[in-house]
Amino acid sequence: MFAVEVRDRIMIAHSLPHPFFGPAQGMHGATFVVDVAFFREAMTAQNVVVDIGAALDVLSKTLKPLAYKNLDEIAEFKGKLTTTEFLAKHIFDRIAEAAKSGGLGEDGKGLSRIRVTLHETDLARAWYEGAVN
Repeated sequence: MFAVEVRDRIMIAHSLPHPFFGPAQGMHGATFVVDVAFFREAMTAQNVVVDIGAALDVLSKTLKPLAYKNLDEIAEFKGKLTTTEFLAKHIFDRIAEAAKSGGLGEDGKGLSRIRVTLHETDLARAWYEGAVN
């Protein structure tokens, strides 16, 4: 299995209003380092997994609607606990759709898996990984 990974970061604010989350129930900020790994069984005719420039562009466009936002105020997230794991899946869904629709170029349609990792700190991270098709 071949893989290429790209990285960006995002700053958000949110609350996790459930007793399970203790002090994180209140409003707080987070800066996530976001890694996205693209996997395929065989390289393309150009001996790559995916165009890195296209991957960086798709990641940037995916994160932009969330950047510097209070996630509690985004209609799509109303009533949801926007945990790190939840956000990893949200980002995965957007990037997988871009891969299927040609946003990563024609070669992006041949990806087999994508993994989205959100690093909360140097001590904790969460990810979502799944098949593209």
